[in-house]
Amino acid sequence: MNKICVLGVCAVALVTIPAFPNTGLAQGKPLKDQLVGTWIYVSSTGKRDDGSTVPRPSLQGAVTYTTDGRFHFITTRTDTPKVSSSDPSRPTPEEAMSIASGSVAYTGTYTVDEVTKTVHANVETSTFANLVGAPNQRRIISSITADEMKFTNPRTPAGVTLEFVWKRAK
Repeated sequence: MNKICVLGVCAVALVTIPAFPNTGLAQGKPLKDQLVGTWIYVSSTGKRDDGSTVPRPSLQGAVTYTTDGRFHFITTRTDTPKVSSSDPSRPTPEEAMSIASGSVAYTGTYTVDEVTKTVHANVETSTFANLVGAPNQRRIISSITADEMKFTNPRTPAGVTLEFVWKRAK
């Protein structure tokens, strides 16, 4: 009878373990250590407070977290035009508007709250100056593995909640 129980427990374990992917907790490393590195943008979704979906453009980008507590973030639309003059300081008004409205970059320092899985960002410089020094800049990590990270930006300046998916740069 004991052999049957042991076999049953092993069978249940073999079936249920794959159902729970390797999350940050399972890796045994602090969240801050798991964040370190460069992550490449995969996708994002946006929602308003009423639950309605906000269309997201096709983007490309990356976020990097360093061991000394610095970060760099950039996303740009994939359809950003080239500047016809080939001089980045002399775009046409249309090119300038498209570039400015389709790109966000910022950098600064960060801390990690291991308990709440929250990254607190202190934005020091940005292409969108409203982010510089803005309070409560946080990203809540919903999952992280060696190869993929998902986080939520719970409140953008536009009042939208964004959910991002990233893959680790190789």
